[in-house]
Amino acid sequence: MIYTQHWGKGDQRALMLHCSLASSDAWRGVAGHLVDGLSMTGIDFPGHGRSSDWDGQGDYHAACTAAAVGTLKEPMHLIGHSLGATVALRLAVERPEMLRSLVLIEPVFFAAAKGLDAYAAFEDEVAPFAEAIGAGRIEDAARMFTDLWGTGAAWQDLPAALRQSFVDRIGLIPATEGALYHDNADVVAQGKIEGITCPVLLIEGDQSPAIINAINGALAERLQDAQRVSIQGAGHMVPITHAKEVAQAINGFLSL
Repeated sequence: MIYTQHWGKGDQRALMLHCSLASSDAWRGVAGHLVDGLSMTGIDFPGHGRSSDWDGQGDYHAACTAAAVGTLKEPMHLIGHSLGATVALRLAVERPEMLRSLVLIEPVFFAAAKGLDAYAAFEDEVAPFAEAIGAGRIEDAARMFTDLWGTGAAWQDLPAALRQSFVDRIGLIPATEGALYHDNADVVAQGKIEGITCPVLLIEGDQSPAIINAINGALAERLQDAQRVSIQGAGHMVPITHAKEVAQAINGFLSL
């Protein structure tokens, strides 16, 4: 079962795709600033929020993509953050007829930056996380992940229930590696990104890990119609920490 929720009353429709270890609730701040211009649907990916657990069969990124496809009943604006942005990008390649526009916020499609100096540095940065996962040190892995990709709050300062939810779901992170690091769906293969014809907005926080700037730069070079926005003072969780600024960027991009 894939959980969905809705916000807004605008004539134009948008599908909102959340980041790893979160849920569609992460969009409430952004959606609250866009309710007059958009009718928005948010889904919880398998194993997240109020959706059913992932059964572990097949490819996890493909399962998230299938969940999003099930909600695309007509051409829509597609807005994704982090993992959700990579699913949105995949849909732009595989289902271009269903997109009116594409907003990618902090996309973690690491394969797009392969060969760049930032990618090599990032591999070194995330090596301790991979080691912790391999050794079964799940709580350490969850802490490392949130230290890099979280809101900036220290692990010990997070509510106990939130920390436990991260620990419980941290296994979904390595489940995305085939898609995000190795591009097992050929999303960033030659000609695929270049074939996206809808307008694209790329958003990042200026305090995010350097790999994000490299990914957005690599994507922008290949896209036909791309704009970039950097949110000052923001990190990877920019839709939560800087919801108003993100909504303003989307509003201007869509001319709502």
